[in-house]
Amino acid sequence: MAKGIMYIDGLRVPFDGEQNVLAVIRKAGIDMPTFCYYSDLSVYGACRMCVVEDENGKIDASCSMEPRDGMRIRTNTARLLKHRRMNLELMLASHCRDCTTCEKNGACTLQRLSLQFGVRRVRFADTRPHYELDDTSPAVVRDPNKCILCGDCVRVCEEVQGMGVLNFAYRGSNLQVTPAFDRQLKDTHCISCGQCAAVCGTGAITIYNSIGKAWRAFHNPKKRVVVQIAPAVRVAVGEAFGLPDGTNVIDKIVTALKIMGAEEVYDTTFGADLTVIEESQEFLERVKRGGPFPMFTSCCPAWVKYLEFENPKYLKHISTCKSPMQMFAAVLRDRYAKKDAEDGRETYHIAIMPCTAKKMEAAREEFTHDGKRDVDLVLTTQELINMINEAGVQFTQIEGESPDLPFGIGTGAGTIFGTTGGVAEAVVRCCVPDKSRNALQEIQYSGLRGSDEIRTASFQVGENNIRIAVVHGLINAQKLIKEIEAGEAYYDLVEVMTCRGGCVGGAGQPHGLKARKEKRAAGLYEADRSALVKRSERNPIVKELYADVLDGRTHELLHVHYGKNKKK
Repeated sequence: MAKGIMYIDGLRVPFDGEQNVLAVIRKAGIDMPTFCYYSDLSVYGACRMCVVEDENGKIDASCSMEPRDGMRIRTNTARLLKHRRMNLELMLASHCRDCTTCEKNGACTLQRLSLQFGVRRVRFADTRPHYELDDTSPAVVRDPNKCILCGDCVRVCEEVQGMGVLNFAYRGSNLQVTPAFDRQLKDTHCISCGQCAAVCGTGAITIYNSIGKAWRAFHNPKKRVVVQIAPAVRVAVGEAFGLPDGTNVIDKIVTALKIMGAEEVYDTTFGADLTVIEESQEFLERVKRGGPFPMFTSCCPAWVKYLEFENPKYLKHISTCKSPMQMFAAVLRDRYAKKDAEDGRETYHIAIMPCTAKKMEAAREEFTHDGKRDVDLVLTTQELINMINEAGVQFTQIEGESPDLPFGIGTGAGTIFGTTGGVAEAVVRCCVPDKSRNALQEIQYSGLRGSDEIRTASFQVGENNIRIAVVHGLINAQKLIKEIEAGEAYYDLVEVMTCRGGCVGGAGQPHGLKARKEKRAAGLYEADRSALVKRSERNPIVKELYADVLDGRTHELLHVHYGKNKKK
């Protein structure tokens, strides 16, 4: 990697391995404006907002410039300022400017930069045609009228997820981002991961908003609102209220929800403990009968949808276990059925998830019984944050409250479900015969944890050497499958998380790059470290549930068989 000295606005700035001049400029403490630059994706260089001027007066985009020893550039000249303002004005001219009602209002990159550079009027008419809103996806809404053609959604869909659902179409002034043949998202192989919405800075793609439905449920006296909170949510909400990244705020979330109108609030970690036990038993049974291997985890609904669309032959390799959200929902549905009949109220079940694909999962016909969904509504972490603000709750000042009993008790194993490698580690804890503290430490340092895109480990279970792979980012899962098919690799168990970092990096979370996701993961591992019970099978409430409600009904309530190419 290149190293040397650059001179930026007269400042002497060393560089050592930075991939472009833009990174060196930011290292010097200068915040360069960008639309199309995203450090986790390839360089596109289209928006021209990060342009700099060299000592010869040449203007170029810093994101696509390689740093050179002795290079001298300026980032803030009269020409550059005029250039940026003109770019912003042209973008605004062809952009829907209903800012006050936009989902991105207050968090829009175009809005922020227009304010920063003092663009107060637009001299050009909007000559672009008006495009119809595409709200056919259960997870995201696409509004082409707000697209500035930065290409971030195109690149994340192709480079991170390997799906290529979105791309550029047409040419010149007619250029737009759209699915092939102008299809709606429901007619594509979109897996509802929502990563396109996570990187979109202007509201052209946003998360499907369910806040109105949630408020109506909270305010309806005939509904008993019961809420479950996923593990990854607790280490992300605090960021929106000025708390350090990765702070565990589960107790404050419970209090906030009670203030907003929830009657009972539970921890999805309990559902994760159920999943660990069922998945471990299923895996050990497969080991006894010799397959089919590898057994893929089933917690990520976008991963399941990908196999249905692109690789249905592997559906038999997917664990039959429901996700923790749906296992918990089945238990709650069964628990409240009699109570609803007795008091004439309807239990309304809200799940707060870090994942947009959970909205799609909740709508699947497999999780609908007698015309009613097991999970009535899914809210993302971002939607929860917005509701807390709407309610006027001073989040940092409220006292915390523990989740309700009996389903508020979860183990450390269930908590780490929210990060890549957590599911595999929890299953290994359950499967290995050695339950000592030393065994826990050996599992911890086995290679299952970390941020590498594909990680492997092996464990001795009885007479069998069990080989495990952990993969996050769907394109990496596709790569792993190719290696398995080519005979280059063999695994007994494979954990797949569609989003980078696992659930802590879900599209429903506040936006964050790799470092922030790693801090969230560290928050979950800290919760595991301080947990009184580390293994799912030792959760005392889970034991009681198996002896009572689940006795003879585990397959009915906790397992599911996915069909082929279903789009619900």
